[in-house]
Amino acid sequence: MLATALGQMNSAFPLETDLRTLTMLATKTNPYLEGNFAPVNHEIWTEELPVIGELPLELNGLLVRNGPNPRFAPMGRHRWFDGDGMLHGIQFHQGKAAYRNRFVRTRALQMEEQAGHPLWPGILEPPPLTHPENNLFSPYKNSANTAVVWHGDRLLALWEGAEPYEIAPTNLATVGPYSYHQQLTSPMTAHPKVDPVTGEMMFFGYSPLHPPYLTYGVVSAAGDIKQSEPIDLPRGIMMHDFAITAHYTVFLDLPLTFSVKRLRRREPGWLFEPELPSRIGIVPRHGDNASLRWFEIATGYVVHVLNAYEEGEEVVVRACRATDAKGLDMPTKHNGALPAADRDRPRLHQWRCHLRLGTVREVPIDDRAIEFPSLNPQRVGYPNRYGYAATMVNGQHPLFVFDGLLKYDLLNDRTEHHTWGPNRYGGEAVFVPRPGAIVEDNGWLMAWVHDELYQVSELVVVDAHQFSGPAIARVRLPQRVPYGFHGTWVPHSNFVNHYGN
Repeated sequence: MLATALGQMNSAFPLETDLRTLTMLATKTNPYLEGNFAPVNHEIWTEELPVIGELPLELNGLLVRNGPNPRFAPMGRHRWFDGDGMLHGIQFHQGKAAYRNRFVRTRALQMEEQAGHPLWPGILEPPPLTHPENNLFSPYKNSANTAVVWHGDRLLALWEGAEPYEIAPTNLATVGPYSYHQQLTSPMTAHPKVDPVTGEMMFFGYSPLHPPYLTYGVVSAAGDIKQSEPIDLPRGIMMHDFAITAHYTVFLDLPLTFSVKRLRRREPGWLFEPELPSRIGIVPRHGDNASLRWFEIATGYVVHVLNAYEEGEEVVVRACRATDAKGLDMPTKHNGALPAADRDRPRLHQWRCHLRLGTVREVPIDDRAIEFPSLNPQRVGYPNRYGYAATMVNGQHPLFVFDGLLKYDLLNDRTEHHTWGPNRYGGEAVFVPRPGAIVEDNGWLMAWVHDELYQVSELVVVDAHQFSGPAIARVRLPQRVPYGFHGTWVPHSNFVNHYGN
């Protein structure tokens, strides 16, 4: 069946450079350039993919996922988060599926292609300040490789250090950088939050080099920036994710710091410093720095947040918490004994911040190592009964290897496990609500899965109601899809009027 799908390929666009060969010659020992972390070097379009099982007829739209895919052999130290953005998309219609993948054609990528070699190293290296600017806000390379969001009738590819790139949802072509008609005054996070009730989108941008170290923004449902507020932080930090509730926005001031002085001493620019405070900041949605309140919490680091919501006088925050930032390949400043080998893996954790009393209660929810949490997007910022996360393989390096999913019933303190099967690994699952559904878990979870034994990649569809049972459909893909980051679902009706069929 896979051979049939390859025969149906409409077109293939081999890149000029044999990317895989260059990469293997340059860095044989880098785990993020080997196996299914290795990049692919073809952009293809394939119709009528083979399906094992049956796709629901209600699935009518686009599933698209972003991830790193180096165009050239990397310079210096390379980590998973440094590659050029590549979008993998599947269009669903009447039980059928079609696949397309494309690079996000950023200004930096086009400059490198013109030069014929890489111009920027990853963020663990000092940026080359002599190069022409490639984005509005950062001397580093805007790879637009982390996530995608649909808002204001636009599909945006995101990287947290710069402006987003607009993408045409019909064919994943790069329209170009998007600055909200020059309204954008700071980088945009890779994890903006869209309120499912008001349609507003909240975002932030952090600057590790100079104040304001944090800027908070609100975008109207129509796609106009209505608010941009500087937020006081004592130092430059990496803040990857945040949360919203119906009336508040929640920041995480955690001590993964950046220091130019360290770079000048040939020390790590980024360093996790556990002796510094860890804090949760809560601000009214349309508030400013003067209305922000801080709640000090136990030292740790959060890469991704599951959700937050209001309950009485408390704001409840749930996220994947680790003891340090090793999950981002960041060095840690240790005082005294090193932590146990497995303690730095993220686990689901909860904080309850009492707005009147100014107190916070912290409790672990689960002791299993997880990441890439997700939920029904109709519950973002509001109480959610169910959450989902990818389960980490114990003792595995790299850390970001996942063998299945967990479903959390947070009301009844229960979990269910869905495994991908032997030698099969995946990542984040995107929840797609069934059209017209009222029950929170009435929908499907979609995840990109790779079979390491048979070297086959699939898009796996799981019925959230029958979570621990077998997948209802497995869409065979015409080429290997490397492990990646974050995706989203865009119903066909959302973009057809703006972009056409």
